[in-house]
Amino acid sequence: MKKNMATRRTPPPLATISDNLLEVKNLTVDFISASKAPVRAVEDVSFVIPRERTVALVGESGSGKSVSALAIMGLLPPQNAKVALHSRIEYDGRSMLNLTRSDWQLIRGSRIAMIFQDPMTSLNPVYTVGYQLAEMLRIHKRVSPKEAMARACALLEEVGIPEPQRRVKAYPHELSGGQQQRVMIAMALACEPELLIADEPTTALDVTVQRQILTLLAELRERRRMAMLFITHDLGLVSEVADHAVVMRKGTVREAGPVRSLFANPQDAYTKALLSCRPSVERHGQRLLTIDDWMSHNREQTAQAPRVDVSPSATEKPLIAPFDTPLLDVQGLRKVFQRSGGWFKSDDFVAVENVSFKLMRGQTVGLVGESGSGKTTVGLCLLRLHEASAGKVFFDGKNLLAMSRTEFANYKRRLQIVFQNPYASLNPRFTIGEILSEPMQLHGIGAGHADWEKRSLALLDKVGMPASALKRYPFEFSGGQRQRIAIARSLSLSPEVVVLDEAVSALDVSVQAQVLNLLKDLQKDLGLSYLFISHDLEVVRYMSDTLLVMNKGQVVEQGVAADIYAHPQHTYTQTLLAAVPKMPELLTL
Repeated sequence: MKKNMATRRTPPPLATISDNLLEVKNLTVDFISASKAPVRAVEDVSFVIPRERTVALVGESGSGKSVSALAIMGLLPPQNAKVALHSRIEYDGRSMLNLTRSDWQLIRGSRIAMIFQDPMTSLNPVYTVGYQLAEMLRIHKRVSPKEAMARACALLEEVGIPEPQRRVKAYPHELSGGQQQRVMIAMALACEPELLIADEPTTALDVTVQRQILTLLAELRERRRMAMLFITHDLGLVSEVADHAVVMRKGTVREAGPVRSLFANPQDAYTKALLSCRPSVERHGQRLLTIDDWMSHNREQTAQAPRVDVSPSATEKPLIAPFDTPLLDVQGLRKVFQRSGGWFKSDDFVAVENVSFKLMRGQTVGLVGESGSGKTTVGLCLLRLHEASAGKVFFDGKNLLAMSRTEFANYKRRLQIVFQNPYASLNPRFTIGEILSEPMQLHGIGAGHADWEKRSLALLDKVGMPASALKRYPFEFSGGQRQRIAIARSLSLSPEVVVLDEAVSALDVSVQAQVLNLLKDLQKDLGLSYLFISHDLEVVRYMSDTLLVMNKGQVVEQGVAADIYAHPQHTYTQTLLAAVPKMPELLTL
């Protein structure tokens, strides 16, 4: 598991390999509905996957990556998805279009398998993972139930799940996110496929778990001599796992080639933009350029786009002095959850233990660690969405934890939160105007509907959303636009502290760049203080002035963010930083 995937030998160029397992030529897919004009999701997409090689499909959401994969698997909805007649998909020399249901049953799982992004939507919650693994083996391999269960245990052991004999009896909700994804990999490998399609398999995982999954996939591919189609929007992952890359945008292929040459000398402006949008440890203090920035710049000139330094100059006076007395002073925060262990006993779970830090006005404190490290619990305790078991939280000199609920209500408007998932945090029955005005109504801000609407329009303008959004509903917006609306809602009460709980982790690199730039701008304009919670170390480094590294509920290292990244002292911090995907140092951006 210690193998460095980035240093393996460079494969021959794609065009020189004749023994192709899969060939996609001129794939064109339209989605048709009775009430709307057809929407072209994919247009004339062509690529090949050689045997025992990994090809990556790269691009933002909506670029057509997953639609292409579903077309290969024959999983496009037949009622509204139409593949053009001139399209060709050939697997091992056989056409994959217009196969019968019985033909697909012989191919899916046994010859081509797929891993989806979210294992909890793919695993059946009412059956044990062992039963689900064994079911595949019984159907495809025609083995006895006893043999299938023994093979299921062996598969769990092969993908690195501890205590496979016990875990085979576990339900999906009893496993961590990384373990669930390992189960999905085991299910995909159960029938020894020749081609594995991995659709964003690590997007929602911590950096260390992501590293484990990538290493596992690479080792399994080599050991089983499989080919793999790896779908992602993160070029950092592509550089470590793939031999060749196909860059897609808006349903078309923009560029393709061997990964190393593609990274060393990208020809298309969109590829350059993808390489540039993601924050990195080396780019702290520089404004992130978005996809649109790069594309508009490319239309004007072919030279490299400049980067804009957004840190205050020596002559520029900040709006609010950032290094005065602490705005938020957390001392010895502790949170214990009571959980039942049986009829007559209980087992306390210590989620947060003795966490202390100071948040200065106009600054950002980054909180980083794996899932289960206690990051989110700290943020929720500060806002009293969880009641802390011990400790003190001084806000403007007042201990928030010692206040009555009535007294704390006067402070709620000054501390706000933006959650990870804007799809779940915005009420789908409310218009955007209602979502933005509701906090004002509850806290008695404004003089009525006309004033609330005026304030809501100003908030939309502040986060870069059009006034027309006011009368629309959340489902009418993209993920990045919804997160902007969630940020606008958090600003509706003019807060001083905003807790950002994984607020950009589910976004594409370009949308993430837009939101990070927005947060920086708002902090500069309004003097906001952020508690920035994330498992993405590069994003945390880009945003943070000071940093806390958490592991198993405790702070294992804290200090100036730049110092910790440059010289991590704790072994856990060193492990986290070592797990970050490294972009090849072949392209200077």
